Amino acid sequence: MGYTKEQLLARLQELNIDFSCYEHPVVLTVEEQSKYVGHLGGALSKNLLLKDKKHRLYIVSALAGTKVDMKILSQRLGLGKGGLRMAPEENLLEVLQVPLGCVTPFALINESASAVSLLLDQGFKSKQICYFHPMTNDVTIALSSSNLDKFLISVGKQPAYVDLEASPVVGKDSPPDLADFVPSGVPNSSESVENVKPTNVPHQNVVPKEKQCLPEVKAKPKVQNKGAEKTQSKTPTKGTNVEKFVNDVFDIISPLFLSEVSKKLNVKQEELSSILDGFRERVAPDLESVTMSLKNASYTAGFEAGFETMLNLGLNGRPPRK
Repeated sequence: MGYTKEQLLARLQELNIDFSCYEHPVVLTVEEQSKYVGHLGGALSKNLLLKDKKHRLYIVSALAGTKVDMKILSQRLGLGKGGLRMAPEENLLEVLQVPLGCVTPFALINESASAVSLLLDQGFKSKQICYFHPMTNDVTIALSSSNLDKFLISVGKQPAYVDLEASPVVGKDSPPDLADFVPSGVPNSSESVENVKPTNVPHQNVVPKEKQCLPEVKAKPKVQNKGAEKTQSKTPTKGTNVEKFVNDVFDIISPLFLSEVSKKLNVKQEELSSILDGFRERVAPDLESVTMSLKNASYTAGFEAGFETMLNLGLNGRPPRK
């Protein structure tokens, strides 16, 4: 099991990290979060979990107003224009061990996330207070970038602040400037760490009173949490490999496409290959997203159909008596 919010707050207190936290209703976007803590001052953050073609993961933490171009960032990492994409929800649950909408640098405290790379917006350094979620999105934690650094160092992560809006030229004479931040390994799944207990956590996971979440923002009943739990439970963690399926689709379509187009336009297939490769890089992420939605929908439909059949037949497998 991964760290809970209470265990994380206790760990920050143990490290003598100065922080405040504010309870509020569940939020899924920075805009929603701003309604509850934006008036307090400080810098709101947006946090993305990205994945490359080799299944390596990256957390990108940026100021809410920073524009992050994934194609440019991918090139700066040496992954090509289409090397990065949004990581699927399975990676949030298995690696970061947080639900949807709760990506945070604090998730790196989990052993399952030890191979995840972290890129921090250099803009955080100029802010006195920065806001992040502490494993759940019904609480916002406020601390300085120096105290964030202290936490990261304690879990073995050297803080790396970069200009996420920069667009340096990448070529033969200009190597990727962020290549050193590409992870050397692929994160383990939760199956290999599910029995690992958090270390260096006090025996009692009680946050001292002076560090408890402040009552400045009144929490509402967490109705949305129930919906989130339903969504999470419907997301299959095993089964058809979406990325492999999309690649298979392209492998089947590509030869036919090249053959037909080359005949009609009287162009060699070799000349069309580079165009098709570029098209494939641009379309693949969207096709994977649609396929994942269909996959989740089919699991849900299958479960509901099976449940309906069980009700019609009765628990003993025979139709109920009338």
